[in-house]
Parts: sequence; structure tokens; C-alpha cells
Amino acid sequence: MTNRVLVQPRRRTLSRATGRILEIGFGTGANLAHYPAGVTRIEAIDPDADLDRFSQPRIARSGIEVDFHHLDAERLPFGSGSFDTVVCTLTLCSIPHVEDALAEVRRVLRPGGRFLFLEHGLAPDATVARWQHRLDPLQQRLAGGCHLTRETLPLLKGAGLEVEGASQYYLQGVPRFMGYVTEGSAVRSR
Repeated sequence: MTNRVLVQPRRRTLSRATGRILEIGFGTGANLAHYPAGVTRIEAIDPDADLDRFSQPRIARSGIEVDFHHLDAERLPFGSGSFDTVVCTLTLCSIPHVEDALAEVRRVLRPGGRFLFLEHGLAPDATVARWQHRLDPLQQRLAGGCHLTRETLPLLKGAGLEVEGASQYYLQGVPRFMGYVTEGSAVRSR
């Protein structure tokens, strides 16, 4: 997840992060180096405490204060309308109850707040999609529950988030079955 091909997509995605920020799926803290200079504090959640050995040194180097919570995204302990921005990169694929997590994202965003996302998922190319469906059960077992076949935009729309803009493309240098990404932002409507 720290592959160099993700540097520019991460920067573009995070460039719009402002105000009170929540990052879902903080993982190893790979996004910290890509937040805009004005970001000084974020709330972060991730259920995997084993990743702390990677994230803690990145937090220390970043200059960003991170209020870290070891929990999943399906039930967030924050009040409704608490955040201006929610960030999610390469995470929706592995959340067991992704619809519940996105409902929580919508709930904790203030009206007009932005959900910034960079996610991989089901490719539009039928040949690639067939391979994704074949490999999905194995991928889930080997990669912490990661699904290759989730479709980001329909999930966001189903959660009541209005997509402002999104780009979908294959990452260069990444196998096509893993490299089809959706990058963009959605807003919580009133």
C-alpha cells in the first residue's frame, strides 16, 4: 500500500482535506506524508493494533497530531455532523459491513462535509472482472478480507453520499485485477 504509483493519487485525494478530519482505515499511516501543510490534527481509526509498529514512527515524523482509535468503521463513537472531512484510502475493500460503515461516514460528516476516497475495485473490462471474481475468495483469505469486486461509486450513492467528482483508471505498473481505482470526493447532502 506504500507503492510509489500511489503517491500522486494519495496527494490528489488528500489535497482537499480541511477542518476536523477523520481517517478511516489508518493502517500504517501511509497517508500522513500526503496531507496538505495546513493539516495539524486528525482523528484516525483502524481495528488492527498490529499495525501500530508501522504507524507510530510515521506519526512521530509527520508533525500531525493523531488521535488514534482501535475500532472498526461500522459503529463510530462520534456525534452526528462532527467532521468536515472523512478520508478513506484503500480501505472500503476490507470492511466486512461496508454499507454500515458508509452510513456512519454520512452520519459523522457535517452537512456539506466531504468524503475523500481512493479505492480499488471491480474493473469495467469483462476479462479483468472475470479474473477478479475468480480470485476474490483467495484474495479475501490472503489479504485481510480485501474484496476485489466492490464497486465504489454505487456503494457511495447507496449510502446517500453525492459524488462531486471521480476518476476511474488503471494504476500503471500494478496488475489489472488489483489496479482499477476510483479516486474522488463525495459530499453529504443536507
